Amino acid sequence: MDTPLTVAAQQAQINELRERLGAEHPDTLAAMLDLSEMLWARGRLDAGREVEEFVVAARKRALGDTHGDTLKAIGKLATTLGAQGDLAEARRLQEYIVMHAPAAWGENGRDTLRARNNLAGTIAGMGDLAGARAVLEEVIAAAHQVLGKADGDTLAAIGNLAAILWQYGERTEAYWLQCEVVETHSAARGPDDPATRAAMSVLEAMHQDGMP
Repeated sequence: MDTPLTVAAQQAQINELRERLGAEHPDTLAAMLDLSEMLWARGRLDAGREVEEFVVAARKRALGDTHGDTLKAIGKLATTLGAQGDLAEARRLQEYIVMHAPAAWGENGRDTLRARNNLAGTIAGMGDLAGARAVLEEVIAAAHQVLGKADGDTLAAIGNLAAILWQYGERTEAYWLQCEVVETHSAARGPDDPATRAAMSVLEAMHQDGMP
C-alpha cells in the first residue's frame, strides 16, 4: 500500500513538475488539485482556494472557459467558497457549471448530475429548500435511469433529498428515503463499507432525533 504524501512532499512533486513540464502543464495542474484536496482535508481552505484559483485560470487559458476539465476545477473552487461561507459566489459558479455541463458531459452524464447535485446542496444551504428539492428530484429521476438505483451518485442524491425533507419537517418520508440509502448501500457494498456506515450514522441520528 502506498504511503499518502505529506503536503510538503506533494509541493515538492509540483515543483519538480513545474521545472520539467511547466507551471501550466496538465500534469502540473492535476497535481495542484491533489494538493488543494490535501489542504482542504487539513482545514487550510484559504491555501486550497489559492491553488484552485490558479488552476481555474490556467485551464481557462489552455482549454477555454467551458471545457470539462475547466468546469471540474471551477467546481472544486465553488466547493471551497461554499465551505468558507460565500454561498452566493459558490452558487453562481455552480450555476455556470450546470449551464455548460450538458455540452461537456452530456445532458444526463455522471458529471452533469454531480454538478446539479452540488448546486442543490448550495441552494439548500442558502435556505431555499423548495428549490433544492426540485433540483434533486430531477437529478434522482435521471440518475435512476442512467446510472441505476444502486449507483453511489444516485444514492448520494437520495441522501441529500432525505436531509432536505428532514429540514422541511417531512420526517417520515425523509426517514424511509434514508432507510433506502442504507439498505441499497449494504446490499451492494456490504455493511462495513464506509458509504454504508456513513448512511447508517445519518439514520441513527434520525432515531436519536425522534424517529421510531
